[in-house]
Amino acid sequence: MRADLHCHSSASDGTRPPAEVITRAAAAGLDLIALTDHDTVAGIAAAADALPQGLSLIPGMELSCRRDGHSVHLLGYLFDPEHTELAAQVQEIRHSRVERARAMVARLNELDVPVTWEQVRAIAGDGVIGRPHVARAMIEAGVISSVKEAFTPEWIGPGGRAHVSRYALDPADAIALVHAAGGVTSLAHPLAVTRGWMVPDDLIAELALAGLDGVEVAHPDHDRSQRDQLRTVARRLGLAATGGSDDHGQLTGDRIGCESTGQEDLGRLLERATGAPVITR
Repeated sequence: MRADLHCHSSASDGTRPPAEVITRAAAAGLDLIALTDHDTVAGIAAAADALPQGLSLIPGMELSCRRDGHSVHLLGYLFDPEHTELAAQVQEIRHSRVERARAMVARLNELDVPVTWEQVRAIAGDGVIGRPHVARAMIEAGVISSVKEAFTPEWIGPGGRAHVSRYALDPADAIALVHAAGGVTSLAHPLAVTRGWMVPDDLIAELALAGLDGVEVAHPDHDRSQRDQLRTVARRLGLAATGGSDDHGQLTGDRIGCESTGQEDLGRLLERATGAPVITR
């Protein structure tokens, strides 16, 4: 069983439409793929429609959270997307994303970067707006050569000249919301230094007490020693050790299936979820 539990589409800041994500997951030989777009489940229906025989889909979402001024990302799976409070919170996060992107464009303009809100909105299309869309507009303007270059203090990285914060949930509150909607959770890429902050063990322990179900161990930005560290933490706290590619299409080199979740850990997650079923043909 090969299961990639972390993947994005053009419904948020990936570059591939949901149906193409499914096609690529099947070509990568996966048995199961979780679509976890940022703060939205808008791509799930199209992904489900594109499922071939032999590939199953876990409906999911990557929830934006913050603790002590630091970004924390929470992967939620198999929750009821119509749950009133969860849906309301996610809508507020999406609204804040739009306002932040507008403010970032304004700050970039003050730095003589010739990008426009209309340009960013066109790049995002119908997807949830994120910083990668602003970064792609900066590339089009010839200011930078890669998305990675934008995510620095020089531009729109945390603390950067054009960075703007936005609304996000406390991770403990987000866990409670996902559980109330019948779902399960895993802490996304907690030791990815490229994200600007590594989640300390004491916070992982606190979130485990709050009901966290898993922690993402296998991630492209985690080296071997970090994976060993997280696996030890997961065992000590009774958490499932999950894995996923965090694929964003062309932005990350179309890497669906490069990381996966073991069958035992996958089973531990699935047996706890009651909000929505795994989707199969």
